Amino acid sequence: MKLRPLIPMLALALSACAVGPDFTPPKADVPDNWSDTRRAQNAPDDPRVPHADSPSTAQTSADPDPRWWKQFGDATLDSLIDRAIAGNLDLQSAVLRIAAAREESVSAAAQGLPQLSANASVQRQQLGLKGLLESQGVYDRLNGLGANGAQIRQGLDSATGPVTLYQDGFDASWELDLFGRVRRSVESANAQTQAEIESRNDALVSLESEVARTYAQLRGAQAIKQITLAEIDAEEQILDLTREQARVGLTSQQDVQSASAQVGALQAQLPTLDAQIAQALNGLAVLTGSAPGTLDAELSDARAVPPVPPIVPVGLPSTLARRRPDIRRAEAQLHAATAEVGVAVAQMYPDISLTGQVGTRATKARYLAHWSSLFWSVGPSISLPIFEGGALRANVRVAKAQAGQAALQYRQTVLNALQEVDNALVSYRTEQDRRAALMRTVEANRVSLQLATDSYRKGLTPFVTVLDAERQLAQTREQLAQSTVNVTTDLIAVYKSLGGGWQDEAAATAATAATAQDN
Repeated sequence: MKLRPLIPMLALALSACAVGPDFTPPKADVPDNWSDTRRAQNAPDDPRVPHADSPSTAQTSADPDPRWWKQFGDATLDSLIDRAIAGNLDLQSAVLRIAAAREESVSAAAQGLPQLSANASVQRQQLGLKGLLESQGVYDRLNGLGANGAQIRQGLDSATGPVTLYQDGFDASWELDLFGRVRRSVESANAQTQAEIESRNDALVSLESEVARTYAQLRGAQAIKQITLAEIDAEEQILDLTREQARVGLTSQQDVQSASAQVGALQAQLPTLDAQIAQALNGLAVLTGSAPGTLDAELSDARAVPPVPPIVPVGLPSTLARRRPDIRRAEAQLHAATAEVGVAVAQMYPDISLTGQVGTRATKARYLAHWSSLFWSVGPSISLPIFEGGALRANVRVAKAQAGQAALQYRQTVLNALQEVDNALVSYRTEQDRRAALMRTVEANRVSLQLATDSYRKGLTPFVTVLDAERQLAQTREQLAQSTVNVTTDLIAVYKSLGGGWQDEAAATAATAATAQDN
């Protein structure tokens, strides 16, 4: 058989184009600057509104540091985040999903490659040739030939009896991807792999921020506990003073009981704070991939809440789409949906394949090695859909609708990201102003308590004035401590909303996923 007619088909296969739309990366519609930056610049100068004297400010002239937690200058926090990246089980699961997605890409690409398989068989066959000869009257004519016919009949009986057929060989096929169905499938699979990579990056950003937030809450709960213990010590001194005043008749037992109740109210706060501390310790342990209680010895000693840096680089909105993993994932999903439109369109076109078969066949195994037992076949085949009840066109419409949904989801993801950043910046800025007002309030309440206590010792002020001053100071000190925690956690929320924290780990993730593929 001449193979020359197949050459044009091979050339056509190599030069064929893919049907369906080509993907164009979407352009994120974002403002020139963050709305909170403009809002802060245009805010009226009202002396009734508190403002921090030296606030930590957002700076748009530089992009955020990918390892943003280093800005807090806390070595323990740095170590916890490193351990969480290495040991968190959810993150490891995301890496395995990336490896599985890459294998899907390999499987999709294999559909466009030549397929070769080997086969061997042995069968006992009865072909039914005797019935065919009888139906044509061959045996009747042989009966009329006498002795010669008997000899021929004997030979036919031997030839038409059951035989054992041995066969081995190779089958080959190659689908000529003339209209790009396979190429679009590979494009979609690669985009889905990228989406899984971005999902892992998003999980990494969430993990880093969750570790930092939980650590700040732990240090805040420990600080509030120390404040409460100091307040209990101060209240017990006042209680002793009240008892002494009552002993010499300068005050009543009611004042003593009121002072004792104030001590008890403060002591009642300690179990709640202990529970918050224990829960934060357990949360940090699990985030790092360890059992609850593992970090108790390391983190039980109270330390200050990580302070915020004076300058916070946040970049411009125009850089957000390239930095946030959820936006990058939405783009990859849009890419995959666009490629699936091409897959659906290509199914409406003919499938053309080259097939071939070569092997040996004999009734005795020892003859399989003889050239005389060789058989082969090669040639093209075509399959053209003619009537599918509208299913193919419906598939195209479904794919286009899903691509439209993915485009809208991308736009919604961008809007959500802009909202998260602006909300985080608002909270960070206003909480600093609130903390500044609380600092002034705490100082005023401290002076008020000192004055009330001195007046009470001299018998110039009733004890209820001292109690009120004590309550106000205790409340504002706790509020100030909680506000300090809020400032730090609000900054963590800013960093999370900006999408930093995955860039330096991307190469390591790719290597880990490749190792998982090999294993």
